[in-house]
Amino acid sequence: MKRRQVLQAAGIGLAATAVAAPAIAQSTPELKWRLTSSFPKSLDTLYGANEVFAKAVAEATDNKFQIQVFAAGEIVPGLQALDAASNATVEMCQTASYYYFGKDPTFTFGTALPFGLNQRMMDAWMFHGGGLELLNEFYKKFNVYAFPAGNTGAQMGGWFRKEIKTVDDMKGLKMRIGGFAGRIMAKLGVVPQQLAGGDIYPALEKGTLDACEWVGPYDDEKLGFYKVAPNYYYPGWWEGGPMLHNMININKWNELPKPYQSLIQSASHVANTWMQAKYDAQNPAALKRLVAAGAKLAPFSQPIMEASWKAANEVYAETSAANADFKKVYDAFVAFRGDQYLWWQVAEYSFDTFMIRARRG
Repeated sequence: MKRRQVLQAAGIGLAATAVAAPAIAQSTPELKWRLTSSFPKSLDTLYGANEVFAKAVAEATDNKFQIQVFAAGEIVPGLQALDAASNATVEMCQTASYYYFGKDPTFTFGTALPFGLNQRMMDAWMFHGGGLELLNEFYKKFNVYAFPAGNTGAQMGGWFRKEIKTVDDMKGLKMRIGGFAGRIMAKLGVVPQQLAGGDIYPALEKGTLDACEWVGPYDDEKLGFYKVAPNYYYPGWWEGGPMLHNMININKWNELPKPYQSLIQSASHVANTWMQAKYDAQNPAALKRLVAAGAKLAPFSQPIMEASWKAANEVYAETSAANADFKKVYDAFVAFRGDQYLWWQVAEYSFDTFMIRARRG
């Protein structure tokens, strides 16, 4: 090749490089985002999923995309996380959708509808049953776009200062219970209370609360409820598979390069799996410790469960009649739930039931 041709070829290569480099840079810009959580650092699994998520994003981009995580109260109170993302105070938040049921009861579906789905069913509905599409259509009204980012699995029914054997025993109880479930409990005569995690123990100790629900053994042990309200009931029928979400300001989401959008989705999957796995690993030992420390473990009676189921369906009928968004999601949700439990009773439930009996034997 002649010298002129070599120089021309080199020039073409340099030109191509000059064009390609900015294109690559544009797809992986340096960004710094802030994420506010609804949870304190002391709840190392609920909050810890944020750190797992942010680390996955940073490592995949060689630290070009950094997401700084803030605990509840560091930027805004935990129950204002959605508002902070919606109005772009922060780029995103990690929260429980049902905390905002006061804005619209449709938010309940993003976390857990009482007597709804278990954790695996929630994943199935979100990712393959149209649930995430339905919810993101709804979330647009609040200027956010969301991805599942954690689950605790079925929660416990909570801590009670006295034994609860009948529906009448529920009447007049002042119970810390969050979100939509409070409306259902009210039909049973319970007086629902909204309290932050740090305020629950003192209220139980003083007697201004008769009962509370939180999450499950691993987190409940940290908060010490068993010391003042030793009766520990199950199941938490209001949270069969409560899911958390990463909610992103919709304008910030639309501005992200496609590779970063894909990465946020993938890293949210990582956090979703990590949280459930950690709770499943930690809860058995925590439950043993609680019982050894004096917790009195007992199931809700069948009459209480049936009365709760009846009250829940009354609330759903009332809410569907008054709220078109709720009805749209509820109808799809119930149809999916019916098929899931039809399948579950065949393989999953049969296997689990046998293995539980085999263990006892």
